[in-house]
Amino acid sequence: TLKPYRFNFKTAPSETVDGFFAHEVTAVPEAVTGTKDAMRDGEIDPQSLDQSKLVPLLTAALQEAITKIETLETKVAALESA
Repeated sequence: TLKPYRFNFKTAPSETVDGFFAHEVTAVPEAVTGTKDAMRDGEIDPQSLDQSKLVPLLTAALQEAITKIETLETKVAALESA
């Protein structure tokens, strides 16, 4: 459910970064702090995202994908040798 984006922060419009929108990160809610569209003293009080908390989820997904790829490679090799 993680959707990566390439964007520029309003505070650094010339610097393009890759990341996630905090309010869209529902897979790991403990990684998000703050409230969407919150205001403080007439200014936007942005949410923040601790991307390090996404690493275990992404690592597990990558391991699962590698296992599936290896299984499919084994099946293809068996079919090609038949």
